[in-house]
This record gives sequence, structure tokens and C-alpha cells, in this order.
Amino acid sequence: MLTLDVCRNATRAGFELTFVATGGGDLEDEFCTSGAEFIRLDRRLPIDPFLVKSLRKIILDREINIVHAQQAVEAIHLYLATRGTGVKCVMSLQAYILDQKNRLATKWIVPRMNRVCPVSAAMQDWYRTGEGFTITDRYRVLHNGVDPDRLQPTRDVNSRTLRAELGIADNEFLMAMVGNFYPDRRKDQLTICRALTTIFREVSNARFVFVGAAHAGAEDYFKECKAVCSEAGIESRVNFVGKRSDVVDILSEIDLFVFSSVQEGLPVAAIEALMLGTPMVVSDIPPLLEVTRIAGSTEYCAAVFRTGDADDLSQTVLKLAKNPAELERLGELAADETRRSFDIDAHLARLREIYDEMLQSQ
Repeated sequence: MLTLDVCRNATRAGFELTFVATGGGDLEDEFCTSGAEFIRLDRRLPIDPFLVKSLRKIILDREINIVHAQQAVEAIHLYLATRGTGVKCVMSLQAYILDQKNRLATKWIVPRMNRVCPVSAAMQDWYRTGEGFTITDRYRVLHNGVDPDRLQPTRDVNSRTLRAELGIADNEFLMAMVGNFYPDRRKDQLTICRALTTIFREVSNARFVFVGAAHAGAEDYFKECKAVCSEAGIESRVNFVGKRSDVVDILSEIDLFVFSSVQEGLPVAAIEALMLGTPMVVSDIPPLLEVTRIAGSTEYCAAVFRTGDADDLSQTVLKLAKNPAELERLGELAADETRRSFDIDAHLARLREIYDEMLQSQ
């Protein structure tokens, strides 16, 4: 979504941009109509010499100055495609290294990039302390951004709302988390499930919805989350709705977004919810504190709980559920702060700054 927002706003920001995909995906049609040139290639080998050759031709034919990859394997192909051309290479660090293959790829390619852009200061610190990377003057933090114009309702007037779909009344206190279920449990939906018993006991009209699919290998984790709800006798008040295309509509319906996560780069889902003015509760991991911290302050535009602590989460939610004025204040503060700091224009301005600096240092 970040890259799609960049493509849609590139011309207005003064970029002449070509987007190359090395495979297909759910957003391919949107990229085709984004306003940026879209080229679809395919990677058939871990390191594909035919892909390298195709990329090199694209780069030379269009006299491209800078190539920018979001993942290590793509960065390797771009690096090989630009050898001897003088083209500058940039790589974003969007996520933690999760397996040995990507760890080796990242450690090999990062020292060969002209600029390395962690998506948060917390992510940069983790690469330094957790992976032993030497942070040099080639590193530049580049926060993710969201295009507020994209955050428009997708549901037509004849479509049912999520509340209507699930039989949730307008006066019920509706909470939700948007995030897929992963085998490594990084989104930590389980802590929410464990906290809900206390929340439901004190807020009789509360309901919860989990939005997100179970990735391959996460089937047991998904079943465990549902089992915790079932064993607590609260399964009738918790819905698992899977992958949805109407997330913006859902965010506009809920009273509280609960983001229980143990591992993030700089989550676009959280930025989207905050930008829409959805009150939020977040775990106290550094990236979420970074995205919710009020500029120039030690305060946050979201309520914060101790990561993995179901009791602390339940008490944090209860304080908000019983204080509508505080909920409204947090929502208004979140929308104002997030649009100022994480708007796509702020991202593009920082991107331009990094690119210009790099080109001028030739």
C-alpha cells in the first residue's frame, strides 16, 4: 500500500517513476492505473539472471538515476542490474529478518547500497542491536506514509455495514484489530483474546472483531485464539471475519482499535486507523510508540499497555470504554498528529531529500 500511494502521488511530487513488479499480487490492477509506469516481470530463480538483464534494460532505456527496493532479494537484483552504470541504489528496511535466507541476503546487500532506509528509528536500532549491523552515514530513517485521499468509504449506500452483517447494534461498544495471523505470532491476537473476558464482564455491551487472514503455518495459532474465546464462554461476542477489502469502512464503524503486536516496522494499518481518527490502544513496543508519539512531547495520541500483558490491556481498554470523552479526545488528536507526520506528502518530501542528497554527493 505504501508503494501504491507513492506511485499515485509521484508525478505531483516531481518524480518520474517506473514501478517494476517481480511477480503478481492482489493490487496489480491498482498499480496499472496508479499513474506511474507499471512493468510486470517474473522472478523464476532465487537470483535470476534473466530478471537482472530485463531490469538493466529498463534502467538504461529510461535513463533512470535511482533504483529503490523494499526487500533484500529485489535489492540484490537491482544492484546487479546497475553495476557499471553509476545508478544509485536504495533499500528500505521494512521488517525484521525472519529466516536464514533473508538474513543472509540482507547482510550481503545492505553494505552495497548507497542509502539504507529503515522505516523507523526503532527499526534502525533493532538492526544495530539485534542483528549487529554497523549504522553508518548511509542510513536515513524514512517513515512510511499514507495517502489520506485513499481513506474513503468503499461501501455503496445499498451495502450492509459490518455491524449489520454481524448483528451488532449501534449502541454496542465495538472493538477491532486489523492484522493477519502469522506463524511467529507477531500480531499477538492471543493477548487480546485473554483480555476480553475481563473487558466483557465489565462492559456488557462490548463486542470484538478480528480482521485478517491466517497465513500458511498459522492454522494452529488461529485455532488457539478461537479456543481461548470458546473456553471462556465469550465466542458469541467475538468474530473472526478473515481478510476484508472494506477495512476503511470497518475502521469508520468501530469505537476502538486494539493493536496488540510484539513486532513491527512502522505499520501502515496503524497509521491508517489513526489518520481516520479511530481511537487506539497499542502495545508499548518502540515502533508503535514512535508512530503514536506527539511531536515535541513525551505523550501519545493512543493509549498504551504493556506488551503481552492481558491484565494491563483489559484495564487500559476499560478506562477508555468508560470514558467517552477521552475516546473522542484521542481520536481527534490521532487524526491531527498522524496527518501532520505520516501523510504521504511528508513521506515523499523526505524521500526527495534523501534522493537529492545522494545525487549531490556523487
